[in-house]
Amino acid sequence: MMRDVLAALAADLRAGRTPVLSADDFPCFLADALAGNQHVDPSYADTIARSLGEADAVVFERAVRAIDEGDLAWIGFKVVYDAERAQANTDNEVTKKYGDQGSADGEPLVFFCNDAKEIVAARPHSARDAFQMKDVTRGPSMHNEQFEGLTWLSVPLFEQVRVWLLGASDAASEVAALAAHVGFRVTVVDYDPAYVSEARFPDAERIVLPGGGFDALDQLSCTPADYVCVLTRGHMFDPEACVWAAKHGAHYVGMMGCAGKNDRVHELVLAAGATEDDWARVKRPIGLKFGAKTPAELAIAIVGELVDVRYRQRYSEEARAKHESSLGR
Repeated sequence: MMRDVLAALAADLRAGRTPVLSADDFPCFLADALAGNQHVDPSYADTIARSLGEADAVVFERAVRAIDEGDLAWIGFKVVYDAERAQANTDNEVTKKYGDQGSADGEPLVFFCNDAKEIVAARPHSARDAFQMKDVTRGPSMHNEQFEGLTWLSVPLFEQVRVWLLGASDAASEVAALAAHVGFRVTVVDYDPAYVSEARFPDAERIVLPGGGFDALDQLSCTPADYVCVLTRGHMFDPEACVWAAKHGAHYVGMMGCAGKNDRVHELVLAAGATEDDWARVKRPIGLKFGAKTPAELAIAIVGELVDVRYRQRYSEEARAKHESSLGR
């Protein structure tokens, strides 16, 4: 869908038509996404659209190619709320020096940037601009509030990783909120609609299984790119959840629980036809180890692990080493 939108925008610009930047297509302009940002409101999408011309078509065309190639890439937007201040240099003795020029101009801009730090834009940009344009690769952006007079928005051109929460437990509710906040697509599954409620899971896709248990889980399927968190209420359906994740070859499977309970789940998983290799792939207990106990604390541990798994999946060992070195770690 995003590819079609980008191609249509490029075609409009090539034909001399003023494009429409819809917040449905570019959710960085949604009111919820901008909540608390007093420098920009959703109407700025129209301001950017009116500023675009044929020269900007290359940005959208490059974005289409990135989608076709499966690149980690973003479409970014320069938002100017004070042109004079945006172009002024406000470096001090703490910050790195990006030359004597602030932003190249006081006009809005659309640009492309990928994880290789390739930038495509219709107009020249300053070293200061490039610093902030590259930081959209941290998704959605970083340092966008550092300099006065302007801010930066962006949307990714790649699919979110889907996280299945099997079980609508209290911990799952906390995981759902945090996972959605850091960019995962969350789906929660349970058989009791009282637990799989919008109030408990406002940012997740909710699936209610029929039959009063997890037997109908087999009617669903995940992909080998998906992550599965086994968080069934009371651990009562953990074996079914583990077998389902193994059957579909999920990229990551993690399960809550203590060693004694997990031994019994192990027996039931093997009895259901899974292998020792399948069981060995289940991270248990799920989450990073730092003493988490409450549902909210457990969610931090679990989502922290999901972020790390996603990071290792997307980046090579060499790229990760370079990143860690740049942070002095």
